[in-house]
Amino acid sequence: MKIIPRDIPPRSVHTLEQAGVHPLLARLYAARGVTGTEELDDKLAKLLPPAGLLGIAQAATLLADAIAQGKRLCVVADYDCDGATACAVALRGLRLLGAQHVAYLVPDRVVDGYGLTAPIAQRVKDQGADLLITVDNGIASLEGVAHAKALGLQVLVTDHHLPAAQRPEADVIVNPNQHGCTFASKALAGVGVMFYVLLALRSELRARGLFDAASQPKLDSLLPLVALGTVADVVRLDANNRRLVAQGLKRVRAAAMPAGMDALFRAAGRNAAAATSFDFGFALGPRINAAGRLSDMTLGIECLLTDDAGRADELARALDAINRERRVIEGDMRDTAMEVAESLFDASDEPPPAICVFDPDFNEGVVGIVAARIKDKFHRPSFVFAASAAPGKEHELKGSGRSIPGFHLRDALDLVAKRHPGVLLRFGGHAMAAGCTVDEAHFDTFEQALSEVAHEWLDAATLQRRIATDGPLDPQYRRVDLVDTLHHEVWGQGFAAPTFSEEVEVLSQRLVGEKHLSLKLKHRGDPVDAIWFGHTEPLPAKVTMAFRLDADEWNGVRRVKFLVEAVEG
Repeated sequence: MKIIPRDIPPRSVHTLEQAGVHPLLARLYAARGVTGTEELDDKLAKLLPPAGLLGIAQAATLLADAIAQGKRLCVVADYDCDGATACAVALRGLRLLGAQHVAYLVPDRVVDGYGLTAPIAQRVKDQGADLLITVDNGIASLEGVAHAKALGLQVLVTDHHLPAAQRPEADVIVNPNQHGCTFASKALAGVGVMFYVLLALRSELRARGLFDAASQPKLDSLLPLVALGTVADVVRLDANNRRLVAQGLKRVRAAAMPAGMDALFRAAGRNAAAATSFDFGFALGPRINAAGRLSDMTLGIECLLTDDAGRADELARALDAINRERRVIEGDMRDTAMEVAESLFDASDEPPPAICVFDPDFNEGVVGIVAARIKDKFHRPSFVFAASAAPGKEHELKGSGRSIPGFHLRDALDLVAKRHPGVLLRFGGHAMAAGCTVDEAHFDTFEQALSEVAHEWLDAATLQRRIATDGPLDPQYRRVDLVDTLHHEVWGQGFAAPTFSEEVEVLSQRLVGEKHLSLKLKHRGDPVDAIWFGHTEPLPAKVTMAFRLDADEWNGVRRVKFLVEAVEG
């Protein structure tokens, strides 16, 4: 592991400090590219205007006309947390803006696969819908959109995934990543795209005289859902996304959130009044995702839609139970997958440039999580495959991949598809996460082809495991109140949580729970407790360590604690 301190531009630090930003925060923000306080202003008025999104005016007109004509709308969602929150935002928002007939349909991961397919379009039509709206999917659904249009449905695609060369023939597409869209934030999650469509729809309805600025429906009640989906989908937290998340967190902390989110906080044992972006990513998000992985995402969406506190508690407890089951399945799969991965190379050798693992007993709903665990251990682009459980498709393998910085996974799949036509039945995704389907007979070909691309694209520097840190921690900042200040800020993908690094002395160490290392350290002359989760190997007496700040409480007294991220060596 190589620990690399971030560059901290002194001019930016000075500018931020002069504007009244706390010196520690000024240093952290400057290291993340912030040059002035305007980038830290999280007021709603500072959001990028909806008009910058290609197709959004046409989407607003399409929806406004549909509402005026009493048409039946059906939202086709995705089965992850971004898709579930986007669906809930769409239904809640459209109803707030006057839609009388709004339903939703969420594909089953096993039976339907990903995205808008022809059979799903048929089901939407059979339900009596006039207008089909996709959220967090659709940009790759050429056949599904074509079939929906052939059935006489109007189609609005809202998505954020990277498009292929050919786009679906929908009535309107809103996607910041579609060709020709100049919207400054390409990192909008699916839920963010839908929220923007609602903002544009409200503006259109206001222009039509349905209400004025004073009487218009308040869409800010949707921001907790927008924040949850944005963080859970691990999109880059650029300035615009940070504003969306910050606004959502403010409302959550003030208990102004849907009943289902409140219930999920309780089910996860988290304090909503002190909510952080970490809670969205590691407490609420996994519980919503678990429904789509092992059961039916309808549970997750209904939890986010209900305004009945009792019903919300019931659904949150069900999601919590599914998530516990997911952890058990994941643990068993992870152990097997690690054994398979380790069998691909000798212990004395470097891992292969890319890792592909398949086992016929794997559960396809958990392959992405296990791929992430393999990627984390070996620092290689990793795919985990399971046999499709869909009737008649048992010969298909459904894989999910996770990547490392410097290796664009979706582009790698595209190159594999071009070099080996027919091997990939379907694929899509982003730079760091992607999915694909291959015929079992072609698994070896895919494995070799991906390794070839990885061998060509990855060099020694990219394959060196690294962690970027904020350098040494001044002892004056080793305080509980500053821990709370840091936790209050918005951190996440592309705007990493503060991680410090320096040499410390290890005073004592012991295993807790058989898999975590509990430490007593000496930091700048003072003793500090620390813990390294998931690590059991003893440390030397002195070590250069990367750590985050946390606080724990004992006998009513709160103390700073280090959460170890890595040691150099």
